[in-house]
Amino acid sequence: MDKEEDISLKASIEKEKEWGIAAVIRTASIPYVTDTETVSTFIPMMFFENEYVFIDGMEGGLYLYQESDWQLSALMRLRYFDLPKEDQNKAGGDVVDTGFRARYNFDREWFIDSELMVDPDFRAYMNVKLGAEIESGDWWFNPSIESRWKGSEFNSYYYSRNLDSGEELGAGVDVKAGIMSRYHVTSNLYLLGGSYLSRLDDNAYSSQYIDSRWQFEYFLGVGFFTDSSTSTRKDISNKPYLRIAHGWATPSNIGDIINLDSEKDPYNNQMTSVFYGLPLTNELFSLPVDLYLTPGYVQHWKSDVQNLSSEFVVAIKAYVTIPWPTKWRFGVAEGLSYINNVAYIEQSEMDRKGYRESKLLNYLDFSFDVNLGDLFNHRELDGVWLGYSIHHRSAIFENSSQYGRIKGGSNYNSIYVQFDI
Repeated sequence: MDKEEDISLKASIEKEKEWGIAAVIRTASIPYVTDTETVSTFIPMMFFENEYVFIDGMEGGLYLYQESDWQLSALMRLRYFDLPKEDQNKAGGDVVDTGFRARYNFDREWFIDSELMVDPDFRAYMNVKLGAEIESGDWWFNPSIESRWKGSEFNSYYYSRNLDSGEELGAGVDVKAGIMSRYHVTSNLYLLGGSYLSRLDDNAYSSQYIDSRWQFEYFLGVGFFTDSSTSTRKDISNKPYLRIAHGWATPSNIGDIINLDSEKDPYNNQMTSVFYGLPLTNELFSLPVDLYLTPGYVQHWKSDVQNLSSEFVVAIKAYVTIPWPTKWRFGVAEGLSYINNVAYIEQSEMDRKGYRESKLLNYLDFSFDVNLGDLFNHRELDGVWLGYSIHHRSAIFENSSQYGRIKGGSNYNSIYVQFDI
């Protein structure tokens, strides 16, 4: 091997990334006048960070500027709207806010954040937070204390609850303090937990629909993360990929599809998707499992019953490769899906069940593919895979307030070609 080939080979080797996937139960007190004191929600979470983007549980964004101790980011975050379960679907569930965050790092642990955020209808608020990320042995701690200034429109909308009451509340500043933590059990297995206490400002508390100034919340869960017991990131063998798929809607559920009893959509609604796979690791609990961060775009095509719509997905996907009798793989992905206009196959189910639809849902992908190089004994095709997948959006059986407390979703049978790059 000459020098240029050696340099090219080293440049193409991927390093293990910082990643995580978790499932958490959040329980919070309800500040509104109601007979129900608490509400719980099931939250699937993803974690990833490189020099350009970050995903941290239920927030994520882009690094716009990083210099010395300063950092500026564009940010999206899920904000919980703690109502009784029976009211959450009507209210639209939790809210995804967008904005900007400026961070100053005092040292390797402590930082201060300043944020300007708006909800989907541009009701504004600002956060100032003092926090830290502290590692000690198998423990990771994230204590924080923050204050939030909320405009009058924000307070009136979220704390008067009855939008037809005409009650207008003034602006105010509330305070929140608490801690999140992770404990490294073994290998990639971690336990997660945390708790926070919040105090409402005087104007929000003066609402006729609020009966408690104080609100608590706590989190308990389990997750899989990069093994923190290793000090360096190892080389990994899995390569980035590009997947192009075309799918057909079906009113059948996943169980029926797996049992080969899938019904055809009478309106023949179809979609086309493109996914990119960024390698994370090739090992999970010392087993040969390839993990990828896989963002994707899905085009839902126009039909007699729906217009064009765009779906955006980000997920973590795992592949297990079986080398006999030819090289084939089984894959499963878990993540988030947002669609700008809910597709007919999903909307019609929501209408039948009497739910308000949710544009944000949980995303699952089940796939089976075969390596064409092995199948045809043609080495030039070693990086090409032909496969079948189920493209699935759902709300986890009314267990998640961030998905609008609905039951049901949509499924698409799809075929795809995937290229290692």
